[in-house]
Amino acid sequence: MKATVDVRTALKEGMALLRDARVASHTLAAELLLMHVLGRDRTWLYTHTEEAIEPAAAENYFGLVSQRAAGEPTQYLTGKQEFWGLEFEVTPAVLIPRPETEHVVEVALERLGSRGIKIDMVTGAPSPGLRVADVCTGSGCLAVALAYELPHAKIIATDISGAALHVARRNATRHGVADRVHYNEVDLLAGVLDENPSGGNAGQLFDLIVSNPPYIAQSDAAELPREVREHEPHVALFGGASGIEIYARLIEQAGLLLAPGGILVLELGYNSAEHVLALVARQAAWKKIAVTSDLAGIPRVFAAERT
Repeated sequence: MKATVDVRTALKEGMALLRDARVASHTLAAELLLMHVLGRDRTWLYTHTEEAIEPAAAENYFGLVSQRAAGEPTQYLTGKQEFWGLEFEVTPAVLIPRPETEHVVEVALERLGSRGIKIDMVTGAPSPGLRVADVCTGSGCLAVALAYELPHAKIIATDISGAALHVARRNATRHGVADRVHYNEVDLLAGVLDENPSGGNAGQLFDLIVSNPPYIAQSDAAELPREVREHEPHVALFGGASGIEIYARLIEQAGLLLAPGGILVLELGYNSAEHVLALVARQAAWKKIAVTSDLAGIPRVFAAERT
């Protein structure tokens, strides 16, 4: 490696190395890694292409490029990912937030309607406080995004992974909502069910439950991209032998813990919509059942209300 290298050369060489390694979106990855190392944005990179890079920074950059070429996700190398317009810390302890998961927030806010507005638009009085649960919170992206949008909500975020909850707590602190998001290291809503085995009293029931649960079939592991299969936490990826087992437990628990008119919003895995719809069709507990597709036309979000 040259003792000194400029921005243009570093980008060009980084892109070439990642392209040769068949890294998806190799241009974007090279840019993000250099932006991370230099602490600059994309505009700066392309307006300072002849700027010399310190040898230590260049060594750091090409080290990260090598790690990316070997399959490590860019987000774990930079330690961050944007979601809902907010920057989240990510580590190998948590699933990397995906853009399609933002549809969960969109559907939840749409379903809440006027309940999601802090001030009653007719009377000017404060709206009743909301109780929200985010199940399988991971990085906390759903919990934090909803806390950001719903300043009158108190949120319980659960995850089976204590390491993931450490990351989620830091993200809540980063975005100033730590006082309204509380964390439970439990399997789904088991801890809440222990406190309310028969649904509890009305004051403790939830107005909204959201979840992006593990939904990939274990038999599909070999078909996943290497970055996902080898680096993202399996506990957050795989939902059982068929990938749909977790939905039955989630729907049953939500039926006990949602207040009348309470909303359940779940991200759907590939080909899971029909299974989830069949589950709720056998129960009288649900109304206003709908599935929303993502921008690619794939059924992505299930939503229903408690009768």
